[in-house]
Amino acid sequence: MSALFEPYTLRSLSIPNRIWMAPMCQYSAETSGPDTGAANDWHFAHYASRATGGTGLILVEATAVSPEGRISPADLGIWNDRQADALRRITDFLTRHGTVPGVQLAHAGRKASTDRPWLGGGPVEATPDSEGWQPVAPSPVAYDEGHPVPAELTVEGIQQVVARFADAARRALAAGFRVVEVHGAHGYLIGEFLSPHANHRTDAYGGSFENRIRFALEVVDAVRAVWPEELPVFFRISATDWLTENADDEREGWTADDTVRFARELRAHGVDLLDVSTGGLAPRAQIPVGPGYQVPFAERVRTEAGLPVAAVGLITDPVQAEKILSDERADAVLLGRELLRDPYFARNASRALGGDVPTPEQYQRAV
Repeated sequence: MSALFEPYTLRSLSIPNRIWMAPMCQYSAETSGPDTGAANDWHFAHYASRATGGTGLILVEATAVSPEGRISPADLGIWNDRQADALRRITDFLTRHGTVPGVQLAHAGRKASTDRPWLGGGPVEATPDSEGWQPVAPSPVAYDEGHPVPAELTVEGIQQVVARFADAARRALAAGFRVVEVHGAHGYLIGEFLSPHANHRTDAYGGSFENRIRFALEVVDAVRAVWPEELPVFFRISATDWLTENADDEREGWTADDTVRFARELRAHGVDLLDVSTGGLAPRAQIPVGPGYQVPFAERVRTEAGLPVAAVGLITDPVQAEKILSDERADAVLLGRELLRDPYFARNASRALGGDVPTPEQYQRAV
């Protein structure tokens, strides 16, 4: 059998194959009234189509743990029960059709309060007549020119965010999710604490490596404490900020060596798999994008930290994905934009490589 179609077990959870859907924001949640932040028909159709396409695990897009933690006013949220109830329709469908439902819990930090990408993606000002709000961050350092200076989180504020992640994990479990992923990548709040480029604090949450990872580990511990022992917790990391070779940057960024060191800590704190991405913290970082360009970072974590990994980043072809797994560079592949282009990637790959995916009864006459 193709390595892509071998089941994968984490704790007591069996995932039917190694073709997984990466979290990808749709910026399409409800934006007003009591349903603000709730999923709707778009989300149901979007995720249901990838489930019928044979995807083994679907990680629902960045889902904010608080209103100010949204990237845009149209982000999904899970800070109240109404939002969790709206997600239940999706998890029920995925489960019935053999796909494991997962969710990424997120806080956007200083990159919050921006518009939908197709409306330019720029900052949305916090005024009485706009949809915007004041972002928060580890330090009062704007993400980029033209972006607002975020409010620096107090220690009390940090603990409130930690509690928000735990509350969100409880709701995610009640909503039917079987995997929860903590979003620590792409320059959002947790990644901002990790990187010395964004974290200029001088208290227990800044300065040394041990201090900069403190917030992330507190979030992981809070989530792990409320998440069932038999179900896995993932963490998404930006393995590098891509800043260390750029002499124009006045502060060093997070590095691949940091990621390996941090992965060992995450493993000790009950994280079951690292979802390895890169970048997103600095807007002008030079990133050598190409097919599979992030896979070497995943491979390092798997080899040097002994933590299972999922590889992501311009994985677009079944043969390419198969080779990543057969060469033992990762334990699974996470597809992003390729699954936007082809919801039936897994089904098509099974025909090309030899594998099996469940076929809905309604489609069996086409097999």
